[in-house]
Amino acid sequence: MSARVEAEPTSQRRDAVRPYAWARARAWQTNLVLLTIGAAMFLLARQLVSEYSHYTIGFSGVSGWSAILYVVACWLVLTQPVDRWTLPIILLVAVACRIVTLLPAPFLSSDVYRYVWDGLVEHAHISPYRYVPGDPALSFLRAPNQSVFDHINRRDYAHTIYPPLAQMIFYLVTWVSPTVTAMKAAMVLFEAVTVAALLALLRELGLRPAQVLLYAWCPLLLWEVAGSGHLDSAAMAFIALALVARLRKQPVSTGVWLGIAVMIKFYPLVLLPALWWRGDAQGSAWKLPAAVATVVAFGYACYAAVGMRVFGFIGGYAQEEGLATGARYFLLDLARRLPGMRQLPIWSFYGFCLIVFAGLMIWAWRVACQPGSEPTAFLAPASWLAMALMLLFSPHYAWYVIWLVPLFAVTPNLPMLVYLMGFFYGYTTALALPGPKMFLLNEYLYAATAIAFLIWLGTLALFGWRTLPLKGRGLPIHILALKGRGLPIHILALKGRGFSRAAKEPKNPGL
Repeated sequence: MSARVEAEPTSQRRDAVRPYAWARARAWQTNLVLLTIGAAMFLLARQLVSEYSHYTIGFSGVSGWSAILYVVACWLVLTQPVDRWTLPIILLVAVACRIVTLLPAPFLSSDVYRYVWDGLVEHAHISPYRYVPGDPALSFLRAPNQSVFDHINRRDYAHTIYPPLAQMIFYLVTWVSPTVTAMKAAMVLFEAVTVAALLALLRELGLRPAQVLLYAWCPLLLWEVAGSGHLDSAAMAFIALALVARLRKQPVSTGVWLGIAVMIKFYPLVLLPALWWRGDAQGSAWKLPAAVATVVAFGYACYAAVGMRVFGFIGGYAQEEGLATGARYFLLDLARRLPGMRQLPIWSFYGFCLIVFAGLMIWAWRVACQPGSEPTAFLAPASWLAMALMLLFSPHYAWYVIWLVPLFAVTPNLPMLVYLMGFFYGYTTALALPGPKMFLLNEYLYAATAIAFLIWLGTLALFGWRTLPLKGRGLPIHILALKGRGLPIHILALKGRGFSRAAKEPKNPGL
């Protein structure tokens, strides 16, 4: 039994093993099915590595089956009884799958080679922002590290794009070992930090620790972190730490962790409106943004000797990816295909984005940032701000969306699950080619996400209001569960002021 279940009276513990979804279900049955699914996911991880060298079922075959197994596993840990053995099983499978994908050289992305190169340049006492890798000034580094240099993408024209604290990570890792495997291992270790932070967060929220499976078994992470070694893993670790600090009402710590995440990958800055807390005392609202600003200023000050080149390849990347023309924004492209909208200017799309984020920020301010707000009220705005950024930005690479996974682990909801798994599978198919095919892929992905969102809202309207009482102007922010003989539906309320007491202390601890 979990700690929460063990603390319940005997009569309630007896109920925990008889949930409404599985007739006469027991925790050992859950564990047995999880072990079976975990073994299958381990074999699929091995198959992924096998696909690097020769085709068997294809990347789409591996991703499709992995997504199906992941969804089933999520349903199990959210709805079925668990015990003290469930979490060790989850962690064991997570570690085993990562070891399988960690050891081989990266195949689906070459970004990790740039991480190693930047670290090597720093160890030569040269700023990584000063020269492109192919510059003759760095030729003395090539011969000892030829296997790294040969795999660097954009090496002849692109300065590094990674922010200052990312460069510090590269320096530390290459100080230990200047190899791609060491860099990938460091990113997996950052995942361990994320898991530890999520476990702390789940316990403080009154949720079962086994829910960490939603992060630990996500196949997207196996591909993009253990497999390709993407830096987003480090950003996720500090985002998770920021969530824990925010729940504990520690504005300075929250700002520091969020600032570090921003200085690794810029996009976590969008979480600031949700994590901002005015505090119970007057005049303390400045602490969190000041902490973020201090970390950012410190990071750039460390590399200020190169001047404006400290911002690296950001401008060039914007041109390459069509950010300046609007070509990479799916929603803008979709609007331009409507009758009479072909010449829709890009500033109109940016105006639309401004309206969306203004609305979400106002909501975040009203439900999460005010003194006296529920400690957990920031979770829903944080999740939807992150989700909105991805939907509006419409990334073309799977690693850009993995930072949604920690948020999904603590606020599971159908739209985010559909988006993550749809993105994961779709971008391993033949549709993942820039142009008409990718537009069609995004049509499917966005349509599926929109349908999931409508189902989610409809379920909330039909059942959520009957399950738990309203608080204030909106619904309580919590993970709703429909009790009875039907399938439990876990969804996050769109509006509200925090977790209700009923959500923190469910009558049926087996849920």
